[in-house]
Formats: sequence, C-alpha cells, structure tokens
Amino acid sequence: MSLNPLSVILNKNQLVGENYADWKRNLNIVLTAEKHKFVLDEVCLEAPKDDSTESQKAAYEKWHHSDKMAHCYILASVLNVLQQKHQNMETAFDIIESLQEMFGHQSR
Repeated sequence: MSLNPLSVILNKNQLVGENYADWKRNLNIVLTAEKHKFVLDEVCLEAPKDDSTESQKAAYEKWHHSDKMAHCYILASVLNVLQQKHQNMETAFDIIESLQEMFGHQSR
C-alpha cells in the first residue's frame, strides 16, 4: 500500500510526550496540506434540517469528513496508550485539547 507522502512525516515523528511541539507542528503541516486543518479551528456546523439548502448540507458533510480524517491522522501518529485514551473522543479538536493539556506545557 502506498502511503501519502505527507503522512510519512507523522509516522516518523510519532507523539511520545516530550516531542509534543514538534509533533503538533508536523500535524498542522499535514492537515493544512490535506485541507482538513479547519476542523481544529472551526466549530462543527449545526446538523442540517429537512429544509436546509444543499450548500448547508454539503458544508456539514465536508466538516464531518475532514474531522474524521483529522481524527485518523492524530490517532495514527500517537503512541498506542494515547490512542486508547483518545479513540472514543467525539472530535479531533477534543483530542487536540486533551493532548495539549497533557503535553502542551512541556518546553523544548
């Protein structure tokens, strides 16, 4: 199976704790290049209703697709123990927030 060249960055720089700042920078690079980073900055749109426009439905679907992709990139690039702790979190933002609380205070 051929890996996305950018995902190799995350494979080689897995989050182990003390490398949080470097890992986060690499994650941002990959998510930006893949056009999924916005889910870490934007709140999920409200679920479309029956009378929602097609563009509203499409925007909602785009956000959810990108969130799932970001979720996968994050979980694939952290230690197994961190995967287990975070795999059931609802959004990629929730995972990042938790990891930030755990490791964000560490300096280089």
